[in-house]
Amino acid sequence: MITKRIIPCLDVRNGRVVKGVNFEGLADVSSPVELGKFYSEHGADELVFYDITASSEGRGLFTDILREVASQIFIPLTVGGGINTLGDFDRVLKCGADKVSVNSGAIQTPNLISEAAKKYGDQCVVLSVDVKRVNGQFMVFAKGGRENTGMEALSWIKRCEKMGAGEIVVNSIDTDGVKKGFDLELLAAICDIVSVPVIASGGAGGIGDFVELFQALPKVDAGLAASIFHFGEVKIPVLKKTLAENHIIVRRER
Repeated sequence: MITKRIIPCLDVRNGRVVKGVNFEGLADVSSPVELGKFYSEHGADELVFYDITASSEGRGLFTDILREVASQIFIPLTVGGGINTLGDFDRVLKCGADKVSVNSGAIQTPNLISEAAKKYGDQCVVLSVDVKRVNGQFMVFAKGGRENTGMEALSWIKRCEKMGAGEIVVNSIDTDGVKKGFDLELLAAICDIVSVPVIASGGAGGIGDFVELFQALPKVDAGLAASIFHFGEVKIPVLKKTLAENHIIVRRER
């Protein structure tokens, strides 16, 4: 079994970390710089930074806050939000990102994935997909989960992998913020069709949900969560200890 990663996610709006339920009802949590530094020092394997309203507001990502976060952490940083061009990739990477996450930008311009993979390498390109069930089908949503694209999710993900996406973050809108567990049905369907790393996002309510995720779906590479880490409901060192006790291989504390 490959080593599993634990990844906190900073959903940033107007310079503050926020969290909602099913992508709605956003509440202020904390400073992204303070939280990022805390996670870097307390066992997180990576950090994800999303400027969650950049795409829907039609603007570029806030690079000043990103630079400050990047300067305070010593773990890999994935950044997304308003990534629509190769210039956006370049700008974010120069601010300290290790990987760049694309979602709405890839939907609008699918060639962005192949162009970025060719220029920066597959390992730098992360496809983030917001998925929701509509009439029994997994559908891709854009603009922070506000807009149904009409695209079926599994075929879209497979297409993006072929174009050069080196990692897939699967955001289940159905389970986001509900804290009743990851969307195992959706994740299993995706693991069956891709060979690149899959990161599960949306639904974690406690340590048991991570144990269930990795035991049920050994192909999932990482578990991503936000509010349970932000509010101290789950402490990453305790989570890793419990995973190890359940014979799930995790990265040890530095």
